[in-house]
Amino acid sequence: MALLMGYDVGSSSVKATLLDAETGQVLGSATSPDKELDIIAERIGWAEQHPETWWEHVVKATQKIASQIQSSKFEIRNVGAIGISYQMHGLVCVDKENKVLRPSIIWCDSRAVEIGEAAAKAIGAEKCLKRLFNLPGNFTASKLAWVKENEPEVYAKIYKVMLPGDYIAMKMTGEIKTTVSGLSEGIMWDFEKDALAGFVLDNYGISGGLVAETAATFGVQGELTKAAAGELGLSAGTPVGYRGGDQPNNALSLGVLEPGEIAVTAGTSGVVYGVSDRKKYDSKSRVNVFVHVNHAKEAPRYGVLLCLNGTGILNSWLKHNFAGDGLDYPEMNDLAATVGVGSDGLMILPYGNGAERTLENRNIGASVHGWNFNVHKKAHFLRAAQEGIVFALNYGLGIMRGMGIELKTVKAGNANMFLSPLFAEAFATVTGASVELYNTDGSQGAARGAGIGTGIYKSAGEAFVGLAPVRTIEANAKLAGAYEQAYSGWSNVLAGQLQ
Repeated sequence: MALLMGYDVGSSSVKATLLDAETGQVLGSATSPDKELDIIAERIGWAEQHPETWWEHVVKATQKIASQIQSSKFEIRNVGAIGISYQMHGLVCVDKENKVLRPSIIWCDSRAVEIGEAAAKAIGAEKCLKRLFNLPGNFTASKLAWVKENEPEVYAKIYKVMLPGDYIAMKMTGEIKTTVSGLSEGIMWDFEKDALAGFVLDNYGISGGLVAETAATFGVQGELTKAAAGELGLSAGTPVGYRGGDQPNNALSLGVLEPGEIAVTAGTSGVVYGVSDRKKYDSKSRVNVFVHVNHAKEAPRYGVLLCLNGTGILNSWLKHNFAGDGLDYPEMNDLAATVGVGSDGLMILPYGNGAERTLENRNIGASVHGWNFNVHKKAHFLRAAQEGIVFALNYGLGIMRGMGIELKTVKAGNANMFLSPLFAEAFATVTGASVELYNTDGSQGAARGAGIGTGIYKSAGEAFVGLAPVRTIEANAKLAGAYEQAYSGWSNVLAGQLQ
């Protein structure tokens, strides 16, 4: 029996899953630590973590799974392949002894915004968008430029720079490699030349020699060293067969690989990730374009990513600061459903979690509109919040539609906001797409990716054995007109805020 191990290395925790490759059954699953990982913030807008901490919890999560299956017929040492998913856009710097030189500057750190803006101006926005499909922004290349400018003594010692997943793979295999998909998320990939974006590095005065060599996203990227195997309790020589950033990997975990397929997550923030086979970008850089995990020259695949910062965090805020009476989320959903579509004219703009890329990096804050003291009660606010999140996601989807992304199939995890029947139906009705919900996660996706990369699965199609939707949500034709009217009113309010 082939066993697959997948790791999802996030900024909050590390999730590990042991998967039976033959059936797709989860044999063991663990998260470490039990509470969220700390984020170092020495200044406002900074966010760092120690890469060694990620590795510590990769080990601990693996040990938890080993304890879970002690009395079973499965032996963790028989794992046949390992896959890695990781928090995107981080920067890890190591010296020639593979020692970390400074804490990782992670995805939510905004210190390099001005550096990225200056680079876009110096290179030219049109050239950046044409060849990078993004502006340099606050991505990995700009973060490295910040280190060069502000910590020259650290920069002078750098042997290689990596993404968080590259670091975990290095700890496992002793080899420093990255992927083309990873380079694209760091805004270091030239889509026009299909090569390292030397013109970006030249602008920053950074040597291309600091960038790790590339390996295939699916393929043997190295083997577990004796030392790493000893820490993990796995067998030396076990191949690492896959790595992918968290959002492309989330799409993989849902089987979203082909043009027209869409993956959606609606946790603290909301992400819509669509697959395209065309080289297209948004002229205002309101969405990002990366190389998808299954990209190939003969069959190009690009991931178009839309992020809405203010998603589940709005619902969470209402629960902890407004709902009262000890209401839990299911009870909040039930109460919201007692109000009709449009919340009797109450509208909420959910933009209260920082600058929103879909709004051209404006920070307009969250706001409530149409509030009538004689009409609106708690239920109206709860429904208006869920509708506002759906409307904001649909607004962003309009940008993606303008790029030629078609909504044929929308897939999402059966979690977070999609646990609300109201939210799920509103999303399907407003967008006009049926929504398939699955019980899966990033660590399961990484495990399946490892099976593809090492040939345990003969094709990508085989890798999704045992994965089936637990619910399918269709658009409610009877409510379509009401939602269209409500969305129109909401859009007009947003337009007024953007003037």
